[in-house]
Amino acid sequence: MSLFGNDKSAGRLPVSLITGFLGSGKTTLLNRLLRHDAMRDSAVVINEYGEVSLDHLLVERVDGEVAVLASGCICCTIRSDLEETLRTLLVRRDRGEVPPFRRILVETTGLADPAPIIQLLLNNPLVSHFLRLDTVLTTVDAANAVHQLDHQYEAVKQVALADRLLITKCDLVSNIAALESRLRRLNPGARIESVMHGEIDPAELFGAGLVDPEKKTVDVGRWLNEQAFAGSGEPAHEHHDDHANHSGHAHHSHDTSITSFVLAFDEPLDWMAVSRWLAYLRSMRGEDLLRVKGILNLRGEQTPIVIHGVHHVFHPPVALAEWPDADRRSRIVFITRGIAREEVLALWQAGRAAA
Repeated sequence: MSLFGNDKSAGRLPVSLITGFLGSGKTTLLNRLLRHDAMRDSAVVINEYGEVSLDHLLVERVDGEVAVLASGCICCTIRSDLEETLRTLLVRRDRGEVPPFRRILVETTGLADPAPIIQLLLNNPLVSHFLRLDTVLTTVDAANAVHQLDHQYEAVKQVALADRLLITKCDLVSNIAALESRLRRLNPGARIESVMHGEIDPAELFGAGLVDPEKKTVDVGRWLNEQAFAGSGEPAHEHHDDHANHSGHAHHSHDTSITSFVLAFDEPLDWMAVSRWLAYLRSMRGEDLLRVKGILNLRGEQTPIVIHGVHHVFHPPVALAEWPDADRRSRIVFITRGIAREEVLALWQAGRAAA
């Protein structure tokens, strides 16, 4: 009997997080998205109605905290905390007190750290039983991003944690190639799109989670996207890219510490060894583990085990129904701050030697 629960992501409601630094165009994007027919069955969670300028879309106030938008979407403000807001929203939907919805969009403030919201969706049993993390979308202001990334760690972290990076205000700059290159160094696995005035097909932004939203099946390849982290000439095991070396850009004081790499293992792993290794990393360097995603081939398990964590908090590991393809290697993607691949690998090897 497996020690791991089965993946039930397809049955849970997808939640997408829209983040980005001050003035990067989150509200413009949100207004445009909510006009698309494909987004009509959405619930939007924001901090304040006036703060995000959605008033012109409000057609009916259900109460002081929930409104029905002209698009048919539900919009609500965060109560005392996000957990309470999400749980109350689901209860009211089930009671028929608000129109039904099939996805939730959460917009953060410009200075917000997205990590606590991701952690809530990964490992809070009162939330994660009903909801799943779908996409972390970060808007990046083409006109001001260089300055923000140089001076604000919040902006760097918003980029590093993203599944999708949306470059806004492209009409204000002549060339975004250097910015795109910098974003890829910070987060090789994120898809980068550019947009004018918030106009973009929602299909280009969402559906980055483990579950394929169209087929309702698991898509590990898209979710893990390990090829983006591995150099094309690397050997077939323990792939890695070290993106901390930004030659000639020493002033990038924040993003030079961000490193991304993949560890891959050909032989099946012992779960207790993996568990001890990850527990030690979380306890000693949790604040610097920005995001960890992996698929594991474990001894005694017939199907792969998926792990996913941000900082100290990891989703309980789950067993998939089957291997997605013929590749049976364990592969773990790391995005870290100031933790080199060699350090992580050395801890793994030391743990195995001591066992």
